[in-house]
Amino acid sequence: VQLQASGGGLVQGGDSLRLSCVASGMISSINVMGWYRQAPGKQRDLVALIATGGYTNYVDSVKGRFTISKDSAKNTVWLQMNNLKPEDTAVYYCKIATMDGHDYWGQGTQVTVSS
Repeated sequence: VQLQASGGGLVQGGDSLRLSCVASGMISSINVMGWYRQAPGKQRDLVALIATGGYTNYVDSVKGRFTISKDSAKNTVWLQMNNLKPEDTAVYYCKIATMDGHDYWGQGTQVTVSS
């Protein structure tokens, strides 16, 4: 199973980015798809997740600015990030959790927001 994340970049505060993550390989049913981020010197934290039934959850700091969505048929998850702030600067990782209890991570994509 491979997860390919893309869409990161260098933007200015207030700009938008859309991250994509495509999962490929022999994947059993996906239960949850999510995005995490890790800033330099900090732990990797959850940003947003979306479950099979469409349930979503966001960390408070991105509510109203970020939107997670998915296409289950294509094993793809997106993270639309609007009104980006310098504190959003981090490496963003996608993750899937399957029904049979496996977790898979993407390679990470750098998001840098200048003030």
